[in-house]
Amino acid sequence: VLVLALLGRVILNPAVTDNDLILSESKTARVLLLTAHPDDECLFFAPTVSSLLTPPSTSHLSERNVELYSLCLSIGNAGGLGEVRRDELARSLSVLGIPETRRWLVDHPELPDNITRSWDADVIADTIKPYVLANNITTILTFDRDGISSHPNHGSLPAGAARLVASLSTASPTRPPPRLFSLITVQLVHKYIGPLSAVLAKYDLIFASLLRRYGMDSPRRMPVFISGIEGYKTALRAMMQHRSQLVWFRWLYVSFSRYLWVNEWVQV
Repeated sequence: VLVLALLGRVILNPAVTDNDLILSESKTARVLLLTAHPDDECLFFAPTVSSLLTPPSTSHLSERNVELYSLCLSIGNAGGLGEVRRDELARSLSVLGIPETRRWLVDHPELPDNITRSWDADVIADTIKPYVLANNITTILTFDRDGISSHPNHGSLPAGAARLVASLSTASPTRPPPRLFSLITVQLVHKYIGPLSAVLAKYDLIFASLLRRYGMDSPRRMPVFISGIEGYKTALRAMMQHRSQLVWFRWLYVSFSRYLWVNEWVQV
């Protein structure tokens, strides 16, 4: 009973570590979540979104203002449902708490929703550049090259974002470019263990804290966002807005996926 009570307490409460790596040194951090398709925001990034939008007084985040923006690079028209998915994304982002003034959806002919096609890095960089500059974005969050689900559109985003960061570094050496972080794709054995992933991730944080206490800190720090039960329920409500995508295997995904509970980031 005691063990079950401890596990329940772990699952109920969110946790964050090393978030200062993602947040900028300025008073206000302007963070851009870069996704490929409608529903990416809740299927893969919900723990991070939930943590960043939680007021500092009630979260584990540093005491800094955070403005979270969302930029999705396709309307998800692979099945001819692009306009439906446009509306679904808007409702999902509203559930997650990203205001209309800080979210955009792009429908670019060279960035089609296509599971067999990678996207060109230069096209991605050119597409996201005006949004980054106009809003003084300090951090970009996106997929890693494995794209969590091995979707080539997902895996194309970090190369495009990195291309933009490199070009901004060259164009204005005195103005620091946005920092770029990618969401780590874990091995299959760890990907579908549901709330157990939150439990294991929290014990990893405890172990890392003990290492630091005794001067054995790992040289590589990693931002980690872990949802509690309320964050998970918010992610489910957001996914419910994507009704056109609620086929049987996505029900399995939202029931067992690690990414509705845990996000681990690495700087590119």
